[in-house]
Amino acid sequence: MNETPTRAYAEIDLAAVRSNVRALRERAPRAELMAVVKSNGYGHGALPCARAALEAGATWLGTATPEEALALRAAGIEARILCWLWTPGGPWREAVEADLDVAVSGMWALEEVREAARAAGRPARIQLKADTGLGRNGCQPAAWAELVGAAVAAQAEGTVDVTGVWSHFACADEPGHPSIALQLAAFRDMLAYAEKEGVEPEVRHIANSPATLTLPESHFDLVRCGIAVYGVSPAPELGTPAQLGLRPAMSLKASVALVKSVPAGHGVSYGHHYVTDRETRLALIPTGYADGIPRHASGSGPVLVGGEVRRVAGRVAMDQFVVDIGDADVAAGDPAILFGPGDLGEPTAEDWAQAAHTIAYEIVTRIGGRVPRVYRDG
Repeated sequence: MNETPTRAYAEIDLAAVRSNVRALRERAPRAELMAVVKSNGYGHGALPCARAALEAGATWLGTATPEEALALRAAGIEARILCWLWTPGGPWREAVEADLDVAVSGMWALEEVREAARAAGRPARIQLKADTGLGRNGCQPAAWAELVGAAVAAQAEGTVDVTGVWSHFACADEPGHPSIALQLAAFRDMLAYAEKEGVEPEVRHIANSPATLTLPESHFDLVRCGIAVYGVSPAPELGTPAQLGLRPAMSLKASVALVKSVPAGHGVSYGHHYVTDRETRLALIPTGYADGIPRHASGSGPVLVGGEVRRVAGRVAMDQFVVDIGDADVAAGDPAILFGPGDLGEPTAEDWAQAAHTIAYEIVTRIGGRVPRVYRDG
C-alpha cells in the first residue's frame, strides 16, 4: 500500500472494484459492460479504477464530460470510451482524433461533430441518445425522426459512424415503478425506427446499475454500471452491497488530532448545538465539509473511534468535527473510521447518507481533492 497520510485519507480497494465488475458481468452475461468512471470514478480515482475494471472484463468506459474521457486517453487507456455531456463549442475535434464515442442528443450536436470530423479528416463515432422519459439529456420522440435522418445522411457522406443508440432510466432504482416499462417500450420503439431508417448500432443500451441488477430484459448489448462498480448499493430498497454481491471499495479514515477533557455544560462547535451533559472527553477529527463531510450530518454522522461507533457532536465545520468519547481510551493519533465496508463494525457510506438525508452516491463522490487516495489490492 502507498505510504499512509497522517491527517485523513480515502483507502481504495482495487480488488473490490474488480470483484464488483465480475459480479455485475454475471448479472448480465450476454451483454458487454461499461464501467462508468465519471466524476473521478465517483470519488475513487478514475484512472486506477478504470484500469481495474478493464482487467476484470469491462470492455467500455463511460464519462460525463469529454475532458474526463480525454484525460483517460492521455493516460494511455485504449478501451472504448463514451462521453455524453456536451455543450456547444466543446472539444469535438479532440474527441474525434482520440477515437472517443460521443453522444448526440440534438441537431446542434450533430452539426458540430460533423464539422469536427471534416476538420479531423476522419469520421466521428457517435451514439444517438433517446429521451425515453427521464427528461434530461436525449432527443425527444417528436424530434427523433429528424435527428435519425440527419445522422443517417451524415453516415452516408462519411462524416460519422453511428455506433450506438441509447437511453437512461429515471426510476430503475424503484422496482415496479410504472415508468420503467414505459421507458423500455419507448426505447424499443425509437430503436426500431432508427434501425428501419438504416442505423446499424454496434451497441444498444439503457441499463444503469440498478437495471443491471434487477431488469434483465433491459440489458440489450451493453450495461452501464456506475455506483455498483464501486460496491455501493444503488438504493437501499434493492438490498445492501453484500446482498447484491458487491463490496464497497472506499474506506474513509482519519487520525484523531486531539483529545481533551471538558466540564459538564460545555458547548461544542459552532452554535453550541451540542452541550455536554457531564464531564467528558472530546476527540477532534480533522475532516470537515471542505473534505466532503456533509454538514447536514451535524449531530448525527457516525464514526468508529475507540472501538465504538459515535456520533458527530455539534456542527461539522469546514476542516474538523468533534465526537464525545466519554471515558474511552482514545489518544491523539488513534484511528477514526468514518465509513468503509463494515467489516470492523464501522459505519458505511449508506449510514452517512441516512444521517445526511441524501444518497450514498453523494457521500463517496463528494470526498474532496485534498483527501489523498491510497490504493491497495485486497
